[in-house]
Parts: sequence; structure tokens; C-alpha cells
Amino acid sequence: MVGLSDVVNDGTQDNLISIVVPIYNEEDGIQAFYDRTKAVLASLEGLSHEIIFVDDGSHDSSLQRLNDITACDPHVKIVKLSRNFGHQIAITAGIDLARGGAVVVIDADLQDPPEVMSVFVDKWMRGYDVVYGVREKREGESAMKLWTASLFYRFLKSVVSLDIPVDVGDFRLMSRRVVNQLKEIRERDRFIRGLVSWIGFNQIGVIYQRESRYAGETKFSYAKMLKFALDGITSFSSMPLRVATILGYGTSLVALVYACVVLIQKFMGVTVQGWATIMMGILFLGGIQLICLGIIGEYIGRIFNETKGRPLYIVEAVVNQDNSLQSTRGRNMTTVFRS
Repeated sequence: MVGLSDVVNDGTQDNLISIVVPIYNEEDGIQAFYDRTKAVLASLEGLSHEIIFVDDGSHDSSLQRLNDITACDPHVKIVKLSRNFGHQIAITAGIDLARGGAVVVIDADLQDPPEVMSVFVDKWMRGYDVVYGVREKREGESAMKLWTASLFYRFLKSVVSLDIPVDVGDFRLMSRRVVNQLKEIRERDRFIRGLVSWIGFNQIGVIYQRESRYAGETKFSYAKMLKFALDGITSFSSMPLRVATILGYGTSLVALVYACVVLIQKFMGVTVQGWATIMMGILFLGGIQLICLGIIGEYIGRIFNETKGRPLYIVEAVVNQDNSLQSTRGRNMTTVFRS
């Protein structure tokens, strides 16, 4: 399998820290994020760094803000995707390009404080391969979002065989050997925090307090959160399929018992009048069937996405190490992302 990093990178550097930052309409917070991140990176003695911003199809002035930063800082690189591919794919694109001995994934909304990265690096230098942030408190989020997030993490942990930490997002540091393994996994409905747990190696959590967004509004609507939850559950558990099976057998058992009751009543000369019972039975059975079909459809849809063999993402342009914007026009860039 060939990745973007195989095309544009000469090799990894053990003393280099790569910061991967997915960007989608974050124009108001980019400069503040860059300033705080650079201050943290400057304090890491003996380590160089690169910051890889992945523009995931932003339609505000985010790209212009990034270009202004890159023009003044040779350590900053930009990957511009051809459209919005989604948060998890944008992270994947940045990881593919990263050359560091350790790679940190962080969002640009400043909910995850860049200052925590210094703790991540300290743990990495002590021998840990994955250092993830554990949210002790989440500021600026509605009670509904906090409740649904807590429910999802605990439900996911209960239905999968992996030890996926609760209250943990994508804010984490990964060693080079974890990154190399992650780059080998090219499934399309990606749930990166689950994939990293699946890879294994030495992992440890760092507790921190999540802050409010610096600017703008969250890009995760409830519909996107639901899809994200479905991706996480269906990627690492076949439990929904077992639930569908149990529902099928349970409904059949109820129907069999009810049929016996009807026969007994028939022989006893007792008849049930009216259509309400019949309609309730039809609606109940129809609902169970549709639920089971929906569960099966979720898995079939994911199989369909995998069999198409399309690239995970398409890069429109890259601001390389020499700060020159290089368009991919005329080059078959999509072929380098295939698994």
C-alpha cells in the first residue's frame, strides 16, 4: 500500500513532533490556536516540530489565514482537500503526511488546550506509545450533548471487546510505530479512537479540563454525532446484529404462544371481536422487521463502501516545506491513497 507520505516525504525523524490539525471553517480561531501551540512547541527542548493543517473543504477564509501563517513559518504545512471529506478522514490525511517520531492530533477550536501536549510528550519520552486526553470536565457544552456523549462512550465500551477509554476524543499523541500501523488500516467508515485502541501497545490517559470553544460554533450536529456513533459501534461490534436475531426469535416465540392461545380459545368457543388486536400485532411485527432490516442495512452499507475501492480523500493542493503552493492538477494524486 502506498500513501501520500511515501510520495512527499523523505523519511521520518525521531526528534520531530508532528501536530495534525483538521480545519473546517475555523477562521476566527486559527491565529489564536497557532500562537498557543507555537508557545508550547518552543518550550520542548531538543525537539523540532511541524504543524500540518488539513483544510477539509472550508468555505470561509480559513485557507487564507493558514497561507498567511505558512508564509511566515517554514514549520507549517497545509493540505487542502478537494472537498469536505469529514473530520476522521481529514485527520487521516494529516497523519499520512506527518514525518515525526510522534504525532499529535488536536482540533483548532481550542477546546483541547495545546498546553496539555507538553504532558503528552513527557509521557511519550517515558516510553508510552499512545497518550490520550481524558476529559474531566467539559465547559461550554449543553446538558443534552454532555448526556448523549456520556451515554455513547459507556454504551460503546459495554458492547465492544476492546478497551476503548470513556470520555476520550481524538486529542492524543501517537508514537511512530502506532502511526505506521494506523496508516496500514484504510477502512472508510473510520473511528480513529477505536482503531488506535485496537492497535494496542503501551497506552495511558492524561486527565485535563476541556474548555469552551474559542470562536464559532461546533461543526458536530446531532445528525453527525449519530452517524459517528453508528460508525463506532458497527466498526467494532456485531452486537446490533445479535440484537436483531434475538428480536426475531423473541417475536417468533411470542407469535407462537399467541397462536396457541387463539387455538385454545377457538376450541373453547371463545372468539375475540374487533380489529384492534390484529392491527396492534401487524404494527408490532412490522416495526420489528423494519428495525432488523435497518440494522442489517447499516452493515451492508459499510460493506458496499469498502468494496467500491475509492480513495479515502483527494488532495487539491499542498503547501510544501518550501512554502510553495503546489496544485495537484494534472497529476494522478488519487492513486497514492488507495489501500
